[in-house]
Amino acid sequence: MASHLRCEQILVRFGGVVACDKVSLDVEEGKIVGLIGPNGAGKTTLFNVLTRFQAHDAGHVYYRGELIDRKRPHEMVLMGMARTFQNINLFGEQSTLDNILIGAHRLTGSPIANMYSLPGSRRRERELARRAGEIAEMLRLSGQLDTAVKHLPYGFQKRVEIARALASEPRLILLDEPVAGCNDEETAELREVVKRINRELGVTVLMVEHDMSMVMNCCEHIYVVNFGANLAQGSPAEIRANPSVISAYLGQEVEA
Repeated sequence: MASHLRCEQILVRFGGVVACDKVSLDVEEGKIVGLIGPNGAGKTTLFNVLTRFQAHDAGHVYYRGELIDRKRPHEMVLMGMARTFQNINLFGEQSTLDNILIGAHRLTGSPIANMYSLPGSRRRERELARRAGEIAEMLRLSGQLDTAVKHLPYGFQKRVEIARALASEPRLILLDEPVAGCNDEETAELREVVKRINRELGVTVLMVEHDMSMVMNCCEHIYVVNFGANLAQGSPAEIRANPSVISAYLGQEVEA
């Protein structure tokens, strides 16, 4: 299987603190891949490097074989990469539909055509609204399209953020703690959402997550980092049984 996203020997320093210490990983196209480790292990810093929100001091990042060390976040969106964040960052006063459509901004076409509401622009708006509705249906948000996001339960807001990322029609989506703060029911629903995104839309997924039920039931391959460095990688079964991972992070073998 072809490499979709790959980094080699990523080094990131914040003053005297080494956040990423020569970390490498390879996300295969079409897979759901997990990135786990203790708090402070460098996961979010690495995520920010991969999505070009954070510069790195050494190493290289490749997206579909292309070196992207000098790319900016908006360029990555244009190339087909989307992401979510640990903290929900939505427009609370706006409706669910409006928030999803914000994610489709790269597909809106010519600003001049939009300004004058030309026929092609109107057709594109209808198509984007239709597509937003399909995404909402997949994420079980159809009944909330007209609801202001601030009035939605937390788990629904998580789904809106994922829907907004999907509206850009990415080939790869990076999910930063997608079930953080969710209850068991919300976690189970989001777990199925991620699987459907991968299975039905063909979107490759890389997720950072602390909820081991989410990771072990979703991911086909898992990378573990500790103290900013690679600790282990393998299938969920291999990670569950890895003595170094158990000692550094899991504490005990985790049930699937």
